[in-house]
Amino acid sequence: MTIKLICLDADDTLWHNMRHFNATEEALVAMLKPFADDSVTRDRLIACETRNLKLYGYGAKGFTLSMIETAVELAGDHLSKSLVADILAAGRTLLAHPVELFDDVLETLEALSHLGRVVLVTKGDLLHQESKLAASGLGDLFSGIEIVSDKRPDIFTRIFAQYGVAASEAVMAGDSLRSDINPALEAGAWAAYIPQDGAWAHEMAHVPDDHPRFRRLDRLGDLPGWVRTI
Repeated sequence: MTIKLICLDADDTLWHNMRHFNATEEALVAMLKPFADDSVTRDRLIACETRNLKLYGYGAKGFTLSMIETAVELAGDHLSKSLVADILAAGRTLLAHPVELFDDVLETLEALSHLGRVVLVTKGDLLHQESKLAASGLGDLFSGIEIVSDKRPDIFTRIFAQYGVAASEAVMAGDSLRSDINPALEAGAWAAYIPQDGAWAHEMAHVPDDHPRFRRLDRLGDLPGWVRTI
């Protein structure tokens, strides 16, 4: 079997992302200490995010709106203009966080380029993802950029068809079981799971360890070696 298309996630696969969301969440928890215990704030925020995904999609802007909604629920009539302003400031900081690449990303992309076409497949807010990609300096290393609202089997099927490959000739690599791994496998592709610390609970799912097209890797740098064995 020859792999012709290599799809890569961006956030927490090529560069750090959740560490910035987690820091912003901690800032919100500190702001809402007068109104709720830390665990209550975290649980309410997760519930609010999950409820709002279908409305706001993924990304820092939707997260900021969910933080404000969480504050409204917990502070009630005691919610002040200054607190809302502080939450908005935290959201702006999240949108402007620096792009920090994981180790060996450049070398790995170079190695992968000799094995097939490399395409970035990421979800989230279009403007924010475009700005992070520009800041990363990696844009010219990809044969294509696909920024999607969500990652489902039909989205992967469309991408494979767009690049003229069969699903069995494609591999998807990323840190999310829910978004990168399971839908790619369901679409008929190969999938490499590269877990990272601090992953969002919403992205957790069953680990398909017994699936013949699945592999868990310790780091992105292990991906070229695995692709060569397919």
